[in-house]
Amino acid sequence: RRLFGAMVVVAANAGGVWTPIGDVTTTMLWINNNLSTVPTVTELFLPSVVCLVGSLAFLVNQVEEDSSLAESTLPEPSTLAPRGQLVFWAGIASLLAVPVFSELTGLPPYVAMLTGLGAMWTLTDLIHFGEEGEAEMKVPAALSKLDTSGILFFLGILMSIGVLDRSGLLKDLAVFLNENLPSQDIIATVIGIASALIDNVPLVAATMGMYDLADYGTDDKLWQLIALCAGTGGSILIIGSASGVALMGLEKVDFLWYAKKVSIGAAVGYFAGIATYLAQNALLHGGEGLVLPAMAATTDAIDTV
Repeated sequence: RRLFGAMVVVAANAGGVWTPIGDVTTTMLWINNNLSTVPTVTELFLPSVVCLVGSLAFLVNQVEEDSSLAESTLPEPSTLAPRGQLVFWAGIASLLAVPVFSELTGLPPYVAMLTGLGAMWTLTDLIHFGEEGEAEMKVPAALSKLDTSGILFFLGILMSIGVLDRSGLLKDLAVFLNENLPSQDIIATVIGIASALIDNVPLVAATMGMYDLADYGTDDKLWQLIALCAGTGGSILIIGSASGVALMGLEKVDFLWYAKKVSIGAAVGYFAGIATYLAQNALLHGGEGLVLPAMAATTDAIDTV
């Protein structure tokens, strides 16, 4: 169970990278116009898959067959009522429509999210119109259960990063990194590894303050690589992502067990995903002659770390 849970952590982190709504760091970059929808999906999908496959290929060899599934006492799944299925699929459609809506209309992503929320609100009110005692099945009841403390936590982080940006410290840090690390690829790689120890939200927010959109435009290689590294680097340690912390709570997985059993496999997938992205980027934007330099840059990143 623990090993399969760890695989789910790796899969969740790798799978969230290649869409604007799949991971909070990619969403932050998308909302700030560092990334756009179509290039993010098309150029980060393959590296994300390679990262996942590389990690799982290492971890699957540790799986031992047992009778835990045959002895499972979990109850049989119940069938979802037709109205429940309608609400479920409408919610999925609302989420998937967010980047499409934003891309087609040019409106900010939050407008698309609020539009989807309004559609769900209208749908649930129509379904339960005139029914007594069904308040818990409507959107206002769901909104009352929002994780307000989590929202305030992220707000505090972003405000703190804003202070560092206005004071000029982030720009000084960017200058220091540029002077001491040989390439932007290595900087992004180091940021991804740091996300295994530090929450990736402040890391990405700080990076957005360090590098200006005027110098690194929308869908620049730097932003795509930061999205990939910050999203998948958190899998290297169990404390590096929300899914890893959730696994600690649900399955009582400790830090040392994860470091011994999973971290190496997660790191293998992490560097494989970076190498795939650099090679793909070289082929798409720089010609075949740049593939070997791209691979060499990944090797330099590993050596630097």
